[in-house]
Amino acid sequence: METKRYHITVSGRVQGVGFRFFTFNAAMRLKLAGWVRNIPGGGVELEAEGPQGAVDALIEKLRQGPPISRVTDVDVYEMAAGGGAGGFEIRH
Repeated sequence: METKRYHITVSGRVQGVGFRFFTFNAAMRLKLAGWVRNIPGGGVELEAEGPQGAVDALIEKLRQGPPISRVTDVDVYEMAAGGGAGGFEIRH
């Protein structure tokens, strides 16, 4: 399986609704490496690395978000893969 790495920015009502924890739990279930954090302006950004199918599954989950969120946009940029070591973390 080819490892892929993406930088993703999610816009909408995604802060204060458990979006980072939602993302963390989804990434852990999919066995992805990376991180997630809130960014100024009300968005969430993350990097996710792992098998293409797992990263695609995470992106689909991000488009939906947790029940009380409202996702308006998901921007996805491919990056050079970095090896995928280190697990997934929530950054503050």
